[in-house]
Amino acid sequence: MATAFQWLRSLIFMIVIYAWMVILGILFLPYAIVTKRGALNACKTYARTTIWMARWMVGIRSEVRGTPPTEQVLIAAKHQSFFDILLIFNAIPHGKFIMKRELLWTPVIGLYAKRLGCIPVNRGKKGAAISKMVKDVAAEFEEPGQLVIYPQGTRVAPGAQKPYKVGTAVLYEGLGDPCVPVAANVGVFWPRTGILRKPGLAIVEFLDPIEPGVAKNTFMKHLETSIETRSNELMREVGFDPDAVH
Repeated sequence: MATAFQWLRSLIFMIVIYAWMVILGILFLPYAIVTKRGALNACKTYARTTIWMARWMVGIRSEVRGTPPTEQVLIAAKHQSFFDILLIFNAIPHGKFIMKRELLWTPVIGLYAKRLGCIPVNRGKKGAAISKMVKDVAAEFEEPGQLVIYPQGTRVAPGAQKPYKVGTAVLYEGLGDPCVPVAANVGVFWPRTGILRKPGLAIVEFLDPIEPGVAKNTFMKHLETSIETRSNELMREVGFDPDAVH
């Protein structure tokens, strides 16, 4: 009975937040067209209000740990669900995301992603996609911001294993900026698929930055170890054993 009630709460919550996305998108549209600041304010408003609604509608409290960067950096984050996107974006001044190209054609999201300066990537072309991504990022970073990339390339369920892709190291080398790893346990409560949202403490944590100049292989090993180790610790902190999944 309790699970059925939570599922119903979750369904209502999901309907509300996507309807709210459309409403905000329409309300801010003239402002977003005139200035990129309008698009940023719209997305910040959506992130803040959705985080607030998650707390009282489905019982997902949230916490951001560590020091969110305010300068131009590369952020390499653990990606478990839509919620970690909101928490990271809300915590930094001007987030721009590496995103799959198909999202550009999504109503509301696509238009605002363009205005924020997000970088679309054609994931099917691999080497060519990475080369274009580096060029697009260099052009977009004429305006400072925090570039967010998901090193595993997609959402990964808690405890599941998926390799880290070399595109993060290519960007790190090409930009010459520090890279800030981010760990998360968000998927324990807001899974990547399905309706049910579980109450609990969802955490994203900004870890110590990796300064520029680290060799590619060393960088990738350090990045994966730091993110995976801390993410597993955050999941265990809330009662989820990632090792039990294997």
